[in-house]
Amino acid sequence: MAAPRYKHLVDGLASDIRSGRLAAGARLPTHRALAAREGIAVVTATRVYAELEAMGLVSREQGRGTFVRDITVPAGHGIDQQVVATDAVDLSFNYPSLPGQADLLRQALREVAASGDLDSLLRYQPHRGRPQDRASIARHLARRGITTDADRIVIAGGAQHGLAITVMATLNAGDVVAVDALTYPGFKVLAHAFQLDLEPVPVTAGGPDLDALEKLCATRPVRAIYTMPTLHNPLGWVLPEADRARLIKIARQYGPLVIEDASYAYLAEEPPPPLAATAPDITVYVSGLSKSVATGLRVGFVVAPPPLLPALERAIRATTWNTPALTTSIACRWLDDGTVDHLEAQKRGDAQARQALAGRELAGLPLVSHPSSYFTWLPLPDDARADRLTATLARQHISVSTAEPYATSPHPPQALRLALGSTDLDRLRTTLRTVRQVVLEDACT
Repeated sequence: MAAPRYKHLVDGLASDIRSGRLAAGARLPTHRALAAREGIAVVTATRVYAELEAMGLVSREQGRGTFVRDITVPAGHGIDQQVVATDAVDLSFNYPSLPGQADLLRQALREVAASGDLDSLLRYQPHRGRPQDRASIARHLARRGITTDADRIVIAGGAQHGLAITVMATLNAGDVVAVDALTYPGFKVLAHAFQLDLEPVPVTAGGPDLDALEKLCATRPVRAIYTMPTLHNPLGWVLPEADRARLIKIARQYGPLVIEDASYAYLAEEPPPPLAATAPDITVYVSGLSKSVATGLRVGFVVAPPPLLPALERAIRATTWNTPALTTSIACRWLDDGTVDHLEAQKRGDAQARQALAGRELAGLPLVSHPSSYFTWLPLPDDARADRLTATLARQHISVSTAEPYATSPHPPQALRLALGSTDLDRLRTTLRTVRQVVLEDACT
């Protein structure tokens, strides 16, 4: 059976893109122009472009048209952790580290070995974590403004695992979840895996558009609101206290659960109280120590309303049975002896230094960031192509992310997200100079 004619058109355009006959960044004809040129219906031309977009070969931008993607940028770049060459600088993922952390681990391992508790760490642990470890986390959270019983805490294998078990315990396939139009890619991965219906909420300079959120909740059966009110990733905002109160009011009025992701909250100095502190009965609070201590220390924690705890416990049993007792024991020792507080203070200072450096080296570019953040958002001119810039920088051994991994709306903005925490300051300085040069040269072409 012969393939439909439009399939041959799809194949021909795909071949032209892959061979380079259609250059990256080239604007393709409008749907109507393609239909006239090929003698097909406009709806068929739309189908052609939709298939090319599904193949990752083109991108559509509302009001601007359809463009050829730079296919030298790996699929999943910015959302899947790629192997970066040893001579490359990774500005796509953050691995903030401080001198002396390896020595802290050596000392902690010696203390655990001498504690007389080593044998117990080799056995299965309670799914939610040992009571003494949950008590350590409760004391830590009290310093974050959350007063909670240890019984409301579940220990997870990092904040990402905390989000995963929250989704497993509270949501079903097809459930509507309100998310920022630019949000954490790891939650998008979970939404895809669990077949959630993400509804993007437009973003403003200081947070989500709460009028739009309220309208969404009034018109659709929103089951959850996923939010990062304290140091948003990737935009860096800290939601003002009045906006937090309104978000909670909307949630109480329409009934969705609030999922508060506080992974980067430790970087903000004296932020407003967490949502979980003012609305503990409708909020699931998720955080961890991977960002604030070490990325390899996969210890996270979830604070949840009591009715959700059995389901969270079952989700842990289904995924990991329990978190590794050895790493949890080390993490809780550091929570109790002040090591985590010390490291968090050091990292706030380190992030501030890097953010100031980025401000100097990228001066004149429209940066969106927080002064204590480990990342910065760089919107691009209307005629720029983020995938083209990403490919150009990759050829210069610099890895950055486009807006696509963070976007939940159909048409991602043209922007770059620069992670600042994965290289030393001298190399970061020269790398940012290269980024600036590439962006400015692209604007002149």
